Amino acid sequence: MQVFSVEGMTCGHCVRAVTQAVQNEDPAASVKVDLAAKEVGVESRLSAEQVISLISEEGYTAKLA
Repeated sequence: MQVFSVEGMTCGHCVRAVTQAVQNEDPAASVKVDLAAKEVGVESRLSAEQVISLISEEGYTAKLA
């Protein structure tokens, strides 16, 4: 599982937006969001760069934790 530090997530809508962005590209992906820690864990065939790009497209700043 890759863990990303994501800035800007504040609510359930943010969690859904990030989760759906990844799962739209990889429907089998497992996405676990920890709002308090501002972290997103992703188990996916996608590369870290692809995940960061998808999260960024949703308006959040992401980097590998």
